[in-house]
Amino acid sequence: MKADNNYTFAIGVSVVLHLLLVIALIFGSDFSLDDKAKPNTIQAVVIDPGTIAKQANQIRQERERAERAEQERLKKLKQQAAQLEKNRKAEEERIRRLKEKQVQEKKAARQAEEERKKAVAEAKKEKERAVAAEAERKRKADAAAKAEAAKAEAERKAKAEAERVAKAKAAEKARKEKAARAEAERKQKEAALNDIFAGLEDETVQNSSAKQQHIDNEVNRHAAIYTQMIQQNLLVDETYVGKSCRVKIKLASSGLLLSVTTLGGDAQVCRAAKTAVTKVNVFPMPKDADVVAKLTNINLTVQPE
Repeated sequence: MKADNNYTFAIGVSVVLHLLLVIALIFGSDFSLDDKAKPNTIQAVVIDPGTIAKQANQIRQERERAERAEQERLKKLKQQAAQLEKNRKAEEERIRRLKEKQVQEKKAARQAEEERKKAVAEAKKEKERAVAAEAERKRKADAAAKAEAAKAEAERKAKAEAERVAKAKAAEKARKEKAARAEAERKQKEAALNDIFAGLEDETVQNSSAKQQHIDNEVNRHAAIYTQMIQQNLLVDETYVGKSCRVKIKLASSGLLLSVTTLGGDAQVCRAAKTAVTKVNVFPMPKDADVVAKLTNINLTVQPE
């Protein structure tokens, strides 16, 4: 379109120059009448071919300059368009690399966060194991101390009884040595039986208390393990922090999940907790049947961290 305009302009210039040339020739000619000439005589106008050729050459040069200028302008436009396309592609490549870098950085951040959470969870489990081990050690130490104290008390009582019997024997020996010996023997046997029965009763009470303590400890330890397993499968949202849900889990003796129901808490956390419990599906069970009986129906509190 620009080239056509330039050509039109060149033609217009050519026409104007021709008109100017004709006008110049007309007005430059001598139209004055000779006194002796006839009034109707017309003087011929002579047009110089060199002048016309010169004008034509000027017009041709102007047209050629216009064409060269247009070609140069088109060349510059093409160069500018090529440079703009090159710049656009470079910018697209820069943006692509930037986005790729951002994706890699986000991926690395997610991996680092997952590793951190894993390390925190492992540290928590290790701490729980250490707490459980310390509790078991303390329980055994308390049981041993109680057994030692009971034994010492039994020995003291036996010694006191023996002294009492000995004094009784000495008092009775003057009156009836044989009867005193028989009575002393009877009392010794009775005291021995009493000590045996008393020891058996104390041992039964201690064993029963120790057994119940062991069951309670095992139930609490497995409850902590179950809670940790559930929270590892919990889809955590930042809006859950500070909220909790109480769930009731029914298990088979093998640890297989039979049902899970919510007892109360935040509705969203409860939904996430039920989903996490279902993902676990099978929970570890101890070998002690008494502990298993308490774990088949257990209530837990799930609180996202």
